[in-house]
Amino acid sequence: MKYIILSYASQRDYDAMAGKASESLWKPADFAAMGEFMATFTAELEASGELVETRALDAPVHTRRIGGATGLVTDGPYAETQEVLAGYWIVECDSFDRATQIALRFRECPAPPEVAATAYADVRPIVEHAADAGF
Repeated sequence: MKYIILSYASQRDYDAMAGKASESLWKPADFAAMGEFMATFTAELEASGELVETRALDAPVHTRRIGGATGLVTDGPYAETQEVLAGYWIVECDSFDRATQIALRFRECPAPPEVAATAYADVRPIVEHAADAGF
Protein backbone atom coordinates (compact mmCIF):
# COMPACT_ATOMS: atom_id res chain seq x y z
CA MET A 1 0.00 0.00 0.00
CA LYS A 2 1.17 3.54 -0.72
CA TYR A 3 0.93 6.38 1.78
CA ILE A 4 1.65 10.08 1.53
CA ILE A 5 3.42 11.86 4.36
CA LEU A 6 2.80 15.61 4.26
CA SER A 7 4.98 18.19 5.99
CA TYR A 8 4.04 21.80 6.67
CA ALA A 9 5.70 25.21 7.02
CA SER A 10 4.77 28.89 6.88
CA GLN A 11 5.71 31.74 4.58
CA ARG A 12 7.78 33.07 7.49
CA ASP A 13 9.78 29.81 7.51
CA TYR A 14 10.42 30.12 3.77
CA ASP A 15 11.47 33.76 4.24
CA ALA A 16 13.89 32.74 7.00
CA MET A 17 15.43 30.05 4.77
CA ALA A 18 16.01 32.76 2.15
CA GLY A 19 17.56 35.09 4.75
CA LYS A 20 14.66 37.57 4.54
CA ALA A 21 13.03 37.21 7.98
CA SER A 22 14.27 39.35 10.83
CA GLU A 23 12.07 37.81 13.54
CA SER A 24 12.60 34.15 12.70
CA LEU A 25 12.99 31.46 15.33
CA TRP A 26 15.24 29.65 12.84
CA LYS A 27 18.97 30.31 12.62
CA PRO A 28 21.13 29.34 9.62
CA ALA A 29 22.61 26.44 11.62
CA ASP A 30 19.06 25.15 12.28
CA PHE A 31 18.32 25.06 8.55
CA ALA A 32 21.62 23.31 7.86
CA ALA A 33 20.85 20.66 10.48
CA MET A 34 17.32 20.22 9.10
CA GLY A 35 18.70 19.79 5.58
CA GLU A 36 21.14 17.13 6.78
CA PHE A 37 18.35 15.30 8.61
CA MET A 38 16.05 15.38 5.56
CA ALA A 39 18.82 14.09 3.28
CA THR A 40 19.61 11.22 5.67
CA PHE A 41 15.92 10.44 6.26
CA THR A 42 15.24 10.31 2.52
CA ALA A 43 18.37 8.22 1.80
CA GLU A 44 17.32 5.69 4.46
CA LEU A 45 13.84 5.37 2.94
CA GLU A 46 15.40 4.92 -0.48
CA ALA A 47 17.78 2.24 0.85
CA SER A 48 14.90 0.37 2.52
CA GLY A 49 12.98 0.33 -0.77
CA GLU A 50 10.04 2.19 0.82
CA LEU A 51 10.53 5.55 -0.91
CA VAL A 52 8.41 6.06 -4.02
CA GLU A 53 8.83 9.83 -4.43
CA THR A 54 9.58 12.96 -2.45
CA ARG A 55 9.38 16.63 -3.34
CA ALA A 56 9.71 19.98 -1.62
CA LEU A 57 7.27 22.67 -2.64
CA ASP A 58 8.11 26.28 -3.44
CA ALA A 59 7.17 29.08 -1.04
CA PRO A 60 3.49 29.95 -0.52
CA VAL A 61 4.08 33.33 -2.14
CA HIS A 62 4.41 31.39 -5.41
CA THR A 63 0.96 29.81 -5.03
CA ARG A 64 -2.21 30.44 -6.98
CA ARG A 65 -5.58 29.44 -5.58
CA ILE A 66 -8.49 28.88 -7.93
CA GLY A 67 -11.78 29.71 -6.26
CA GLY A 68 -14.93 27.65 -6.59
CA ALA A 69 -17.60 28.28 -9.17
CA THR A 70 -16.29 31.72 -10.13
CA GLY A 71 -12.81 30.45 -11.00
CA LEU A 72 -11.32 33.48 -9.23
CA VAL A 73 -7.52 33.23 -9.30
CA THR A 74 -5.74 34.63 -6.24
CA ASP A 75 -1.99 34.81 -5.72
CA GLY A 76 -0.61 33.62 -2.36
CA PRO A 77 0.26 33.67 0.40
CA TYR A 78 -3.08 33.73 2.15
CA ALA A 79 -3.59 35.72 5.33
CA GLU A 80 -6.06 33.17 6.70
CA THR A 81 -3.51 30.36 6.34
CA GLN A 82 -0.76 30.00 8.93
CA GLU A 83 0.73 26.74 7.69
CA VAL A 84 0.90 25.40 4.17
CA LEU A 85 2.02 22.18 2.58
CA ALA A 86 5.82 22.34 2.34
CA GLY A 87 6.63 18.95 0.88
CA TYR A 88 5.74 15.30 0.73
CA TRP A 89 7.07 11.77 0.71
CA ILE A 90 5.23 8.92 -0.93
CA VAL A 91 6.17 5.63 0.67
CA GLU A 92 5.16 2.09 -0.13
CA CYS A 93 5.14 -0.11 2.92
CA ASP A 94 3.29 -2.96 4.59
CA SER A 95 0.83 -1.04 6.74
CA PHE A 96 -0.58 2.25 7.96
CA ASP A 97 1.29 1.59 11.20
CA ARG A 98 4.61 1.37 9.34
CA ALA A 99 3.86 4.61 7.45
CA THR A 100 3.08 6.23 10.82
CA GLN A 101 6.39 4.96 12.25
CA ILE A 102 8.18 6.55 9.30
CA ALA A 103 6.39 9.88 9.85
CA LEU A 104 7.19 9.79 13.57
CA ARG A 105 10.85 10.15 12.63
CA PHE A 106 10.13 13.81 11.90
CA ARG A 107 10.25 14.33 15.68
CA GLU A 108 14.01 13.79 15.30
CA CYS A 109 14.36 16.65 12.82
CA PRO A 110 16.42 19.49 14.31
CA ALA A 111 14.38 22.66 14.82
CA PRO A 112 14.11 25.49 17.33
CA PRO A 113 12.13 24.21 20.38
CA GLU A 114 9.23 26.60 19.70
CA VAL A 115 8.92 25.24 16.15
CA ALA A 116 9.30 21.58 17.15
CA ALA A 117 6.57 21.94 19.79
CA THR A 118 3.91 22.72 17.17
CA ALA A 119 5.26 20.83 14.13
CA TYR A 120 3.19 18.06 12.61
CA ALA A 121 2.96 15.77 9.62
CA ASP A 122 -0.05 14.02 8.12
CA VAL A 123 -0.08 10.42 6.92
CA ARG A 124 -2.77 9.42 4.44
CA PRO A 125 -3.33 6.29 2.41
CA ILE A 126 -3.24 6.84 -1.33
CA VAL A 127 -6.25 5.56 -3.23
CA GLU A 128 -5.06 4.03 -6.47
CA HIS A 129 -8.40 2.67 -7.69
CA ALA A 130 -11.93 4.05 -7.21
CA ALA A 131 -13.05 0.72 -5.72
CA ASP A 132 -10.50 1.19 -2.91
CA ALA A 133 -11.79 4.62 -1.89
CA GLY A 134 -14.06 3.36 0.88
CA PHE A 135 -16.64 6.14 0.53
